[in-house]
Amino acid sequence: MTTSTTSTTSTTQNNPYAFLNNNTSTTTGNAASSAASIAAASSAMSLGQADFLKLMTTQMTHQDPNNPMTNGDFLSQMAQFGTVSGIQGLQSSFATFASSIQSEQASQATGLIGHEVSVTGTQGILAAGGNVTGNVNLASSATDVTVAVTDSTGALVKTLDLGAQSAGKIPFTWDGTNTAGTMLSPGTYKIQAAAMVNGTSAAQTTNINSTVQSVTMPNGTTNMQVNLVGGNSVDFSQVQQIL
Repeated sequence: MTTSTTSTTSTTQNNPYAFLNNNTSTTTGNAASSAASIAAASSAMSLGQADFLKLMTTQMTHQDPNNPMTNGDFLSQMAQFGTVSGIQGLQSSFATFASSIQSEQASQATGLIGHEVSVTGTQGILAAGGNVTGNVNLASSATDVTVAVTDSTGALVKTLDLGAQSAGKIPFTWDGTNTAGTMLSPGTYKIQAAAMVNGTSAAQTTNINSTVQSVTMPNGTTNMQVNLVGGNSVDFSQVQQIL
């Protein structure tokens, strides 16, 4: 009996994996648990370098000596970690870049407060005793260019005839009066331009001059908004020129 015990003890000391012969299910369970841990960490995209090395070491420690991890398996896992780490690095870089751009836009936008800007759009704000100015973005030469002004009900109140024009930005000024020369009430009016090109009337885009009252910072779902005098708000990208 003593000899048998000594032999068994010696065998265990010489072969640290001897217990696998009698406890294969335990080893398999450990390996499966390790693999599950790696999969969970990878899916969460939160595996750090230290965590990865710890998991890799644990997996190698508990691997089946009769079916050890090959060099290909090891390199494959290293490559997978490198890919995830690289993606995380790119995400971090893009986030920093986006934050930098947003901060620069915020700085530029706040500097616009109190200044007059040219904004792409059709809404003109008529102040008491004031006028509405802007320009028509004429794509090509036209034999006749007109600017129609309508009120909140859609009724035409004034038509500005700018005549024949070459391509470019054609300035216009509406003095706030209707066709009869009567000064109209302050408020928001719609400005629409049209040009006669090759015998056909075509709509043209307009830029309206307005004063910046305040700026609304983006909140993740909306872009930065420039709030103009009169209550009109436009996207920061619609600001074409600081006057």
